[in-house]
Amino acid sequence: MINCIIVDDEPLAAALLEKHISRIDRLKVAGKAENAIDAYQLLRTRSVDLMFLDIQMPHLTGIDFLRSLPQKPPTIFTTAHRDFALEGFELEVVDYLLKPITFERFFKSVERVLRNEIKTREDFLLIKTEGMNRKVPIHEIVYIESQGNDIRTVLTGSESLLSKGKITDLESILSGKGFIRIHRSFIINTRYVTAFNPVELQLGAFIIPVGRSYKSEFDAFTTALSKGSVNL
Repeated sequence: MINCIIVDDEPLAAALLEKHISRIDRLKVAGKAENAIDAYQLLRTRSVDLMFLDIQMPHLTGIDFLRSLPQKPPTIFTTAHRDFALEGFELEVVDYLLKPITFERFFKSVERVLRNEIKTREDFLLIKTEGMNRKVPIHEIVYIESQGNDIRTVLTGSESLLSKGKITDLESILSGKGFIRIHRSFIINTRYVTAFNPVELQLGAFIIPVGRSYKSEFDAFTTALSKGSVNL
């Protein structure tokens, strides 16, 4: 499945995009946002393979929002105006759709995504452990823990790998892939969350604390989870 988010402050335009997406089996709506702030939270709390981004939104335009992202998901601009094609080209967006968007034009735009199976980042990490570079699929990572100058990567089946590195580097790589940092020492894979309260969460048999500095990311995730809208 290709997980899509729709970022548009016009309800009718967003509803039309959602309808188009529902007609293609390989596409799934992973979330919707009406402004850049909410869109940023979506990118922080779930896996996003494709973003439909309106250009003219309140407070921060879609162009400025996309420019601000350190890691940009494949993006299709949606707009009622023809004046932003150059910016779209400079930002290397997948396509530039003019509203109202017909299904035929929509399908032509996403066809290249379907054909090439565009991903926002690599689907695996290379982890150097015990003198070997090990290829680890990211969906097998339960959580990552910083231990001084080392990183402990815990996998499904309770296997763990110890390697050198900084947790901030991994946070950048895994952002937008369903991982969130909830503590200065922990990044967790949201798909494995089984329980939580305001100060900690549970990943199967593992209990992970929530740091005060990361409370906003945690709250955004748990709020979306409570509404049943998080893509685990």
